[in-house]
Amino acid sequence: MRYEFTEVLNDLIDYFLLGDIRLLQKFKQENGLSDDLASEFVSNYSADRAVESGIIIPLAGIENYPYTIIFNLAHDTPELLRPESRLQHRCAGYLLQVENQQILLFTWRILQNFTDKEIGLLQEHYCQANLPRIEIENGLYDVEILGGEVLRGEYYEPAFEFVFRKTERAQMTSEVDINHRFTIDSSTY
Repeated sequence: MRYEFTEVLNDLIDYFLLGDIRLLQKFKQENGLSDDLASEFVSNYSADRAVESGIIIPLAGIENYPYTIIFNLAHDTPELLRPESRLQHRCAGYLLQVENQQILLFTWRILQNFTDKEIGLLQEHYCQANLPRIEIENGLYDVEILGGEVLRGEYYEPAFEFVFRKTERAQMTSEVDINHRFTIDSSTY
């Protein structure tokens, strides 16, 4: 199965976050973190713990472009590995836990007021606006992140593709650089 979303924006902050947002809420509650999760993440090691535990995957260095986002659960060749695409980033070994049968690609802004009400509104908005949210079986996933440009018509568009594979391992691999900057050099913008 492959899901594609277009015109995905970063809310003018150079981050995307990928994860089961309700699991992140549970992590916040279990660790006694405040509703201003953004401040928590930059003032202590809670963000590192969330990433290492497979709660979220951070993508830093996101330029202010409209992106094509691809969730790839199939076992065929990823879009960004096809000859006509322009691959710029290929990072493997990430771990992602899913406990609520869905994952979202969301922006940093939601972390600034990370309450049950705001999360509910965000999820509702994602459903109505066809934003990057998919339903997926609960479990642990090995995630490979591909970044670059995909050809759409006559033009190349900045894109990220997330390739998911079920896994039994409970930790990220040693090759993961959680500080990797996923800046795309766009030929269009």
